[in-house]
Amino acid sequence: MGLLLIVILAVSGSRLMRLEGGDSINAEREYNIYLSESINLDRLSDIFADSGIVNDTTELKWAARLLGWNRFSNGHYKIEGTYSYDSLLSKMARGIQDPVTVTLIPGSTEDRLADRMINTFQFDSLAFYSTLNDSSFIAGLGIDRKDLLGRLYPDTYSLYWTATPESVLERILSEFQNSAVEPNKEAFDEIGKTVDEIVTLASIIEWEATRDEEKRKISGLYWNRLNRGMRLQADPTVNFVVKERRRLLYDDYEIDHPYNTYMNRGLPPGPITNPSLSSIEAALNPASHDYLYMVASPEGTHVFSETFEEHKKESAKWRKWIREQYREKRRREAEEKNSQNSR
Repeated sequence: MGLLLIVILAVSGSRLMRLEGGDSINAEREYNIYLSESINLDRLSDIFADSGIVNDTTELKWAARLLGWNRFSNGHYKIEGTYSYDSLLSKMARGIQDPVTVTLIPGSTEDRLADRMINTFQFDSLAFYSTLNDSSFIAGLGIDRKDLLGRLYPDTYSLYWTATPESVLERILSEFQNSAVEPNKEAFDEIGKTVDEIVTLASIIEWEATRDEEKRKISGLYWNRLNRGMRLQADPTVNFVVKERRRLLYDDYEIDHPYNTYMNRGLPPGPITNPSLSSIEAALNPASHDYLYMVASPEGTHVFSETFEEHKKESAKWRKWIREQYREKRRREAEEKNSQNSR
């Protein structure tokens, strides 16, 4: 009887020491726990055991009941390193979440940006797209629905997993205002165009330019066309219409669509993608020159021309290079096929 009492006291003493110790739970790697709803102690214990955070949940349950933590809030919790029972359990019971991050890439489609957010936060696609198309919510933001894409500012955002679609969009639009509009307020005032007009042009520049150092030059070309009443004839707007980034066909240029700048004068009704800050600044600060035409070059940049005659010559060079690339591709494919047949 005395020995049993000693054993009980020893076990109890050991547990009490662990209850107050800072290393009662030791996560040797990072675990990310997502609770889609409030759960009880038994369910949390199962999650900890299944994840490998703890091997034996008996002591965990004992500690939780003794400390009074029996219900745990939904949210995202990052578990790494050592914890006392109270520090970890109280954190999850009180819903003190760890943020998640989502990075929005410039030059994306609306669906691609939506996928990034849907795969990062708790809300599903139905909830997100319902918010995007909620006219009263969009009107409350002070913008038109067609202009929203251009204001989904490229950056990395840190928010809670349980954030609503509304709060996520409000955070992104706030960053657009703080990072793109406010620092360039004087430039917006001087150029005499609305924010959305500048963002629309910037979105075309974003799609067109492969290198930042070309953006102001491309911007100057487009402004030259606009100021002369010419059509923009920007290929990216046609790519937007056909919903593909591919080499365009002659028939594509003849599609009757408001965003087809080969068919319509002026800027398209709204942005075709979400531009980076460098593209917005290029739209605000175009390079001064007399170029009206450009064509792609083998180096991945553009060749600029002042006259249509010059442009036709440069375009012929580009088409010749393209044909050579196709011939070379077919030659390599034929050699590979012959090599496979001879084995």
